[in-house]
Amino acid sequence: MDASSPWLDAEQQELWQDLLTVVIALPAALDRQLQRDAGISNFEYGVLARLSMADQVTMRLSELARDCNSALPRLSKLMDRFEAREWIVRRVDPSDGRYTLATLTDSGRQKLVDSAPGHVEQVRRLVFDPLTAVQRRQLGAALSIVAETVRREAVGGPTG
Repeated sequence: MDASSPWLDAEQQELWQDLLTVVIALPAALDRQLQRDAGISNFEYGVLARLSMADQVTMRLSELARDCNSALPRLSKLMDRFEAREWIVRRVDPSDGRYTLATLTDSGRQKLVDSAPGHVEQVRRLVFDPLTAVQRRQLGAALSIVAETVRREAVGGPTG
């Protein structure tokens, strides 16, 4: 089949199906482990981790939502739960009152630290351990290209 064909060729279809399995099944496997061991979802872990990496462990909610691939209303509901657990505090951004800031608390950081060992073990077992060092580098290079293309598309820019 050529580039104008509406179908993927056999090699593309096999790769696409494997990618779909990873995209769909990996988050579910990470969710199961985190729910079982830490009582939080993969999304919740990701939000805590992203906040922990931010300058002064603080981010605007709109930026946090973007970085965590979340709609702002979904993230706001999560922030309500996190605030009730004292894992974050929210306040108006003093540099621009139109924005709300979320700051990870010591308790929130501790939840992340307590949750990390099992999560990291699961990620290593499912993603890194089956691959050789060369395969990891190849996968990283390929995913960087695909991710950049998807990022450009997500913000409405040209994809190629």
